[in-house]
Amino acid sequence: IFTDPMTPCGQILALHFSIPTVFFLRGVPCAVDIHAAQGPDPPSYVPRMFSLNTDHMTFSQRVKNFLISISETFLCSMVFSPFESLASDFLQKPMTITQLLSHGSVWLKRLDFVFDYPMPVMPNMIFIGGINCGQKK
Repeated sequence: IFTDPMTPCGQILALHFSIPTVFFLRGVPCAVDIHAAQGPDPPSYVPRMFSLNTDHMTFSQRVKNFLISISETFLCSMVFSPFESLASDFLQKPMTITQLLSHGSVWLKRLDFVFDYPMPVMPNMIFIGGINCGQKK
């Protein structure tokens, strides 16, 4: 199934029918995509979304980045809780959003390190960053 992980209904169906999943995304808040693929995501080195930090952070920026990552965890637990209960009811076993998305086969990420900061990724994450770029006139 070719699906978007922000609304994981496609992933729930893929798990139900035991078929592979290809995710197409720009980024998921709270780095759920990185955690689901079991990739490293240290908050002291990887800038958080909307933090305005660069990959060269001072100590105070690293602390701010860490606090943002903690607040993201709380926020995303509220946002994704309806999907967790839907998946748990439909699949007849308790599921978290990370467990649900961890069954993805391939992650097509619309990122490019020219515009975004380098970060550690897993082998099943493929960068297709130029897909949204237009021809320069």
